[in-house]
Amino acid sequence: MVQNPTVNIVVIATPNNALAEITLAAVQQGKHVLVEKPAARYAHELEPVIAAMMETGSLVRVGFNHRYHPALQKAYELFQSGVLGELMFIRGRYGHGGRIGYDREWRADPELSGGGELLDQGVHLIDLSRWFMGEFTDVDGFAHTYFWDMPVDDNGFMTLKTAKKQVAFLHVSCTEWKNLFSLEIYGRNAKLHLEGLGGSYGVEKLAYYKMLPEMGPPETTIWEYPRGDRSWELEFIEFVEDIRLKRQPSANIHDAVASLKIVEKIYKASQSVS
Repeated sequence: MVQNPTVNIVVIATPNNALAEITLAAVQQGKHVLVEKPAARYAHELEPVIAAMMETGSLVRVGFNHRYHPALQKAYELFQSGVLGELMFIRGRYGHGGRIGYDREWRADPELSGGGELLDQGVHLIDLSRWFMGEFTDVDGFAHTYFWDMPVDDNGFMTLKTAKKQVAFLHVSCTEWKNLFSLEIYGRNAKLHLEGLGGSYGVEKLAYYKMLPEMGPPETTIWEYPRGDRSWELEFIEFVEDIRLKRQPSANIHDAVASLKIVEKIYKASQSVS
């Protein structure tokens, strides 16, 4: 397929062990690629992809589709407007409850997945936190298997700090039992609270809490987004525009590498603890 001259864009949505390999094959043929997160099992698997991109000029977008949920889009718009003031910290939780046989699926096989919950849902929270805060210079955390009978983690805990000591405190879990998405972004002047992703995660909502000069209860505005999830559609539309304009995608291979390196640091630290 990647050698077919009539194919211009390749979408790669496979188990993690094949993501980087197929991306490399497509890029070497000059194709543009939308590869699902996390784009690889390990950061070093993306090094030859980056080298091939430099040679062919192919664009690679990584499927961090949460950036395209309407509540996240609105939150980012508010953040860029400056109404939050300087960011102080982020608190994020993301989890699901698994299903019967979950610990026997491909995500539970480290050879196929490269890791557990920290790698699976964790990279979404890492990416969103980097989107708002920028690079993290100090990484700490712990990944552990509490419930599922599998050789990969079912819970991951992260404390990520920027050079200015802004902190993202993040928890991902596949022992949440009731699906949950919650992201709180704290600025000096206001707070944003995002909840739900639609479907089993509940109605997608964004609350904007504006601090008043006299403080006390904040001025509150809430948006709800009850329609279906169009994040993948919007992500692809923007990728087509990236290609047309020959611009680097906003969620790109370097974002994937940064997220994977954070995950790997926490895995390494967790192994030393256990």
